[in-house]
Amino acid sequence: MKIVSTFKQLEHTPALDEKINSKSQKLKKYFEGNFEVHWTCYVRDDGAQCAEIKLLGPSFEYHAAAHSEKLYKTLDLAINKIEKQVHKKKDKWRNPISHKHAPSVKDHQVAMSEQDEAYWEDKKEAI
Repeated sequence: MKIVSTFKQLEHTPALDEKINSKSQKLKKYFEGNFEVHWTCYVRDDGAQCAEIKLLGPSFEYHAAAHSEKLYKTLDLAINKIEKQVHKKKDKWRNPISHKHAPSVKDHQVAMSEQDEAYWEDKKEAI
């Protein structure tokens, strides 16, 4: 896991780095292999502290943003949002009902009978 953090209009402190690293470690349980976590922290014109997180992997990309009056609270909100997205997607992927299945036997039989009728009609026309 690679963690990249960017601060705009904010002072970069070791405490923020530790907080971002500890929050990012929560995401390891969802993914195997290499992925990147991009954090962007900044202050809006109205004074709100904002944080954006982007997860990038070989076959996925997730994004979440949050804002509040305190930066640490904002980091918590952003990581909660991204965890919710990842958890929902993983549950959906694990649930066999959500996967697209091959047509059922009944559908297959109907399709084959329609194909057979078309085949025999073409044969009759050729004779």
